[in-house]
Amino acid sequence: MEGSAAAPLRTRVCIIGIGPAAHTAAIYAARADLKPVLFEGWMANGVAAGGQLTTTTVVENFPGFPAGIMGSDLMKRCRDQSLRFGTRIVTKTVAAVDLSAHPFRVVSDKSTTVLADAVIVATGAVTRRQLHFPGSDVYWNHGISACAVCDGPAPIFRDRPLAVVGGGNSAMEESSFLTKYGSRVYIVHHRSTFRASKIMQDRVLKNPKIQVVWNSVVVEAFGGAEGGGGGRRLAGIKVKNLVSGEVKDLQVAGLFFAIGHTPATEFLGGQLELDSPAGYVVTKPGSTHTSVKGVFAAGDVQDKKYRQAITAAGSGCMAALDAEHYLQEVGVGAQEGKSDDRVSD
Repeated sequence: MEGSAAAPLRTRVCIIGIGPAAHTAAIYAARADLKPVLFEGWMANGVAAGGQLTTTTVVENFPGFPAGIMGSDLMKRCRDQSLRFGTRIVTKTVAAVDLSAHPFRVVSDKSTTVLADAVIVATGAVTRRQLHFPGSDVYWNHGISACAVCDGPAPIFRDRPLAVVGGGNSAMEESSFLTKYGSRVYIVHHRSTFRASKIMQDRVLKNPKIQVVWNSVVVEAFGGAEGGGGGRRLAGIKVKNLVSGEVKDLQVAGLFFAIGHTPATEFLGGQLELDSPAGYVVTKPGSTHTSVKGVFAAGDVQDKKYRQAITAAGSGCMAALDAEHYLQEVGVGAQEGKSDDRVSD
């Protein structure tokens, strides 16, 4: 649904985002009769509406789906639930915001402007920087992943050699995590030293199941007969030593990128406080309040630690409740409706 330059859409709450945080916020805000408008973007951050979960296969750690659910199906259900309660969804990408005056102004292009009393930023973080080399796209979600916590416990990785690319804290954490499932974990790092904290390095280097491949990069991924399906399953990677130039095959069933996230905050134009150097939106402890009163942040755009669908959904709930309370304080609350489904004592 679209507005026009001459007649901006007016709402109590504007939500910017497409994932679990955004839709959970929309569901709570809509049930509170706040008439939310949600910008779901058009291929924002290079992914379809639904966010990063649409690029995954089976999600097995989201409560309520004991047999698992496809990431795209989960997000379709979230979107349908947002619509059911009256969320107005705009399928355009936000280009800029003006948070300097009330009401806040959210602009996608010349034809769509929203004026809102409160804004919830739930734009997430661009998927971990995915390396590109021959075979990286072929085996994406078929042995290559960007989330060890999400995919590492899968049966295809059990008791098999695995590899992690990276040298920071994320790589250390994920390598240690994967030792619970893989027979051996290789860390492929392009330098001769890690940039992770000393304690994280020590933990990894003392782990007998972890082997570091120093001064090296992955140059190719390949399948094999054991993968089945015409080699559709990852069977190994080619690793090049940057010092000697030698290229060796490394037989692994899984390859995990752990080289960081990029929060989707560029459109904010520096109007919210971000942490340095990562660039995540800073929220006040125990809340979703940002540095601008009336603007809230939820999901991976402000969470650099957990980054899970369920924690994003939880913070989306928090943001909607924080926004509702803020609007009541400034005298722009809902006329009717409830914001939650808690049972009274």
